[in-house]
Amino acid sequence: MNLRWNAAAAVIVTSAGMMTGSDAFVTKTHSPLTTPLTKTTTQTHHAPRTPSSLLHMGPPSDPSAPLTERFGEGSRKYRRTVYTHDQWRKHRSSDRFFNNLGTLFQSGIYKQVGNEVFLTVSIAVSVCVWNALAGGYQDFSGAMHDPVLAEGWAMKIGMPLEAFTLLSPSLGLLLVFRTNASYKRWDEARKFWGLNINHTRDLNRMVTAWYGQQTDFDGTEFMEDAPDVEQLQPKPIDPVERQYLLGQVSLMTWAFVRSMKRHLSPPQEDEEDYVKDIEARLAPEQAEALIGATHRPNRALFDLSVAIEQLPMHFVRKNAINNNLSIFEDTLGGCERLLSSPVPLFYSRHTARFLAAWLLLLPLGLYSQFANSWNHWMMIPATAFISVCLFGIEELATQLEEPFTILPMQGFCDKIGANCDEIISWAGQGQDEEVAEVKAVESKALEVNAVGAEVAEVKVEPPKVEPPKEVVATAEEAVRATVEKVSESKKSTSTATPTLLELEDKYQDRIRNLLQQIDNWKTGYYTIKL
Repeated sequence: MNLRWNAAAAVIVTSAGMMTGSDAFVTKTHSPLTTPLTKTTTQTHHAPRTPSSLLHMGPPSDPSAPLTERFGEGSRKYRRTVYTHDQWRKHRSSDRFFNNLGTLFQSGIYKQVGNEVFLTVSIAVSVCVWNALAGGYQDFSGAMHDPVLAEGWAMKIGMPLEAFTLLSPSLGLLLVFRTNASYKRWDEARKFWGLNINHTRDLNRMVTAWYGQQTDFDGTEFMEDAPDVEQLQPKPIDPVERQYLLGQVSLMTWAFVRSMKRHLSPPQEDEEDYVKDIEARLAPEQAEALIGATHRPNRALFDLSVAIEQLPMHFVRKNAINNNLSIFEDTLGGCERLLSSPVPLFYSRHTARFLAAWLLLLPLGLYSQFANSWNHWMMIPATAFISVCLFGIEELATQLEEPFTILPMQGFCDKIGANCDEIISWAGQGQDEEVAEVKAVESKALEVNAVGAEVAEVKVEPPKVEPPKEVVATAEEAVRATVEKVSESKKSTSTATPTLLELEDKYQDRIRNLLQQIDNWKTGYYTIKL
């Protein structure tokens, strides 16, 4: 096959302005993933990077790399392109045409159709040689010579070009529909993984923000058989338990997408790496159950459901979180549909047969069109150019038809794992509300301080006139109302924080003395300043 491709390449070089392809690529970056946290430790470990995570995007740069890695099935893993701003600038550069022409003979698409191009070029060469032998030929000096084959049966061969012209629109439509159908499949697969990325973030954001501070009895206070007040009170948040449970949700989220990636990849490419990744991050019993499952993504979704169910939050919020799992099932089912159901075979086969017959017979129609060239030989590079273009379009459609081995699914999994680990590290609703309660109590204590300062400004003077009773009552009521606010705030707080204890010690004696002072003032003559 190498010899035939070299011959076809030599012919292609003679054709000017040949169309070229673009094999843009970048090196994929990924974030480390943490191991599951236990209830007794918060230390973070990084899982070892696997070879599948370190794939360099683009054809192998080592010239000693095997030929099977440069095009065909072996090159698909090098087409998992992830673009950044730098790659986009290069992609739309004004030099892109020259860059693409410079990589003409590195194109995997053109190498993949080498056999077909070689066959059409061979037919073109055969037509030229046969017609020269049967109809006469011209030597290098321009002199014409009689046919070498003078027998009656030896005749020149050819076909009218109009037959190919009439079929060209039909062939063009078939190729367009074939390419559009394949690209739609690739686009649909990419959107499924986009939904996975979006909803894994959404899921972990909700569990982090909604963790704790609610029970299943919230909203039942109006019922006749409402539970006791103690049941309605949220339980204190254990930071270690919180980190462990949220870590399990993040871990099972990553385990699902990693299992889905393995489910959609060839076993010989990803099975070993998958087992290493799962065993490195999951607990031994979890890893064993997941690896041994018949349908691993379903098992991972089940483990994720269990992790969500263990979270201390209202069941209504859990239902909202579980909606994301239904979306995961939809994306998984959609990807399985694309993997198991190709474009209808009769459509793709008819297109391939139509294209092959049209191109293989094309030299017969082009022969008379190149009568002004030396022995019609310019027909050969023209045939090569047309064959590369049209066979290349059909090859593009075939390569896109199965999208998962050219999608950077490992990069998606790494991104999802890193994002989820980051989200659960943020303070959730429970921590924020506890801080807010402390700040509210501090604010109320400042109000007590202000009232106490006003009452402390009372000046005792010689008896002159009895103060109005409503003034005394106003001062008394202000102090008592503040005391009640502090008491209510103290009852509404789930845990006794150092800040509350400090406020209680600081202001309790002062409030008590102020009340006693007001009681004493009632029996004497005084002036009060409010």
